[in-house]
Amino acid sequence: MHPYSFTRYLSAKKSVDDRALNRQVWDSLVRALPPTTQQSPLRILEVGAGIGTMIERTADWGLCHHAEYTAIDNQADNIQTARQRLERWGGAKGMQSRNHPQGISLKGDGQLIAVSLETIDVFDLIAREKAAQRWDLLIAHAFLDLVDVSALLPGLFGLLAPGGCFYFSVNFDGLTLLEPEIDPGLDELILSRYHRTMDERQSTGGRTDHSRTGRRLFAHLREAGADILAAGASDWLVFAGPSGYPADEAYFLHFILHTIHQALAGHPELDPDQFAVWLAARHAQVERGELVYLAHQIDFCGYVHR
Repeated sequence: MHPYSFTRYLSAKKSVDDRALNRQVWDSLVRALPPTTQQSPLRILEVGAGIGTMIERTADWGLCHHAEYTAIDNQADNIQTARQRLERWGGAKGMQSRNHPQGISLKGDGQLIAVSLETIDVFDLIAREKAAQRWDLLIAHAFLDLVDVSALLPGLFGLLAPGGCFYFSVNFDGLTLLEPEIDPGLDELILSRYHRTMDERQSTGGRTDHSRTGRRLFAHLREAGADILAAGASDWLVFAGPSGYPADEAYFLHFILHTIHQALAGHPELDPDQFAVWLAARHAQVERGELVYLAHQIDFCGYVHR
């Protein structure tokens, strides 16, 4: 299973996200957005865009038909993979694609999506744009629990046009479950310490907003001048059916276990041999199609008032 690939993990995560995303929140967002035309496209900014799976989703799920989509990520490998992936995805849909230095344009079936891709840190983008008020919709997917939300939101919202909307999805909210149990006490110790590493993680702008980002976003959004139109759970739930795990979701689970291993290697409260046995047992559960994984998260959509 080694070496682990983060871009493959992001690809494997797409089917997990597709099930998890709260459709009531999504539908509320769609209703809040203005109609678009080729002459008046929706201007979208996605931060932490990864390999571009949300770009695909906005088209496949009918968010809009005409868009100027700016996607940024601080990892060059993600942006390079996004360009390649979007070209393949567009081709599979029968769309015409045109590569250009800034990104890729996709046209077909009444849709025109002009995508700009850039490797840049979100705080550097905010500093460069200087409250540009350029975008109609701000997207952050599985991202805000990695940053200092209170430091980030004011600058991000300054990039939105007046009345602009936001969609913040898959914000972790403090619960991870792995079934079946191996040792209840050890399971609890490992997962609680894993959550604590999230609370202690440093990021650009300061500390992250702890492992309970989802629930705390209610207050952060109000403080930043936003109105919440809808919010709802977007839990990851992965289990094997009669034919095993769907798509590449066994790899997704192995990667989650790898992430726990990385976070807790050498932790003073864990016996290293006992932790290694626990990890091996969890990976074996995945191989046998036994492991059930649940992570609790919350989606939000709304708009910013000035």
